[in-house]
Amino acid sequence: MNIIIFNSLLLPPSQTFIRDPAEKLEKFTPYYVGCRRVKGLDLPEKRTLVINQGKPIDKVAEQLFKITGFAPEIYGKVHQLNPLLIHAQFGLSGALMLPWVVRLKIPLIVHYRGADATVKEQSSRYSSLNHWVYFQRLATLKQQTTLFLTVSKFIEKKLLEQGFPPDKIQTHYHGVDVHQFTPDLAIKREPIVLFVGRLTEKKGCEYLIKAMAKIQSQQPALKLVIIGDGPLRTALETSAANTLKNYQFLGVQSPEIVKNWMNRAQIMATPSITGTQGDSEGLPNVVLEAQAMGLPVVSTYHAGIPEAVIDGETGFLCPERDIDGLANSIQQLLTNLEMWQKFSQQGRKYMQSNFNRDRQTRRLEEIYTTVLAPPELGKGT
Repeated sequence: MNIIIFNSLLLPPSQTFIRDPAEKLEKFTPYYVGCRRVKGLDLPEKRTLVINQGKPIDKVAEQLFKITGFAPEIYGKVHQLNPLLIHAQFGLSGALMLPWVVRLKIPLIVHYRGADATVKEQSSRYSSLNHWVYFQRLATLKQQTTLFLTVSKFIEKKLLEQGFPPDKIQTHYHGVDVHQFTPDLAIKREPIVLFVGRLTEKKGCEYLIKAMAKIQSQQPALKLVIIGDGPLRTALETSAANTLKNYQFLGVQSPEIVKNWMNRAQIMATPSITGTQGDSEGLPNVVLEAQAMGLPVVSTYHAGIPEAVIDGETGFLCPERDIDGLANSIQQLLTNLEMWQKFSQQGRKYMQSNFNRDRQTRRLEEIYTTVLAPPELGKGT
């Protein structure tokens, strides 16, 4: 039984939460369809289709598809697959799929994961062609989509505030592979605070650097390791060079290398904030992976993070932009080994119980099956 996993870009390095569950499906065969490939995750070549394959004319073809839905070659291949449904990743990709689901006459599931549910129309409508199409089609998207999935209760609340139909919204946590993300207890933890993520405003890395400067004035051996890249990297490196004694920017790294750092570090810091344009997280994957690795998290009361990090039990949460709060939380975990051990064990248990990817993938298949089930007799009459 074939299904389409559609994302405009296939697939950035951070989007393991799209590929990994799809590859674990048992009842359905996923085909990855998008506007173009980007440097990032490996995908099965025979099940990956893109409109823009890099030829000069393909950029025009991609734009034409976004505006009209017209992409006859790829659409023809998709039609031949006879897919049962389309699962669009992020709201913007859902809007791009509206012309296809009408022609294919199949259900559309749209998965909202963060900025797509939180950015403000007045500031983002003209920021890209994808955004312009999204807001042009938003009313139709609300009407024609079969089911909206949200990565957290926070994102569900945001959709309800925007007038999405309540009976079409369901929260589904993507989960973490608790078998893959298992700590190697033979590896000794080092005095490292780890940050993993895109270097953008909403990730709040500037506040972590300021917090680390306060701590390093007393504990210079404590190291900040930053994994990731983004538009703020140069500014953040300058800030770190001016204020920190011990730090390292590693850029984008493979999932395996990230996992190794999670096994070495003592604390994962995710100081996320709400951006000036309203941009927010959904539920950062790294807080799930870190806790599965037995790595306590210091984070903020932001978006869906409190649904996965339990303050005072699996980590510490503080208000957004609270530099002193971040510093105090980090220092508590560094100096209280008994507390660190307790948080480490409870964090892993919480991931096993509530964010187990295998269980969440089976649940996703149940969602697909329910969406495909014929309506019961008597309903809607």
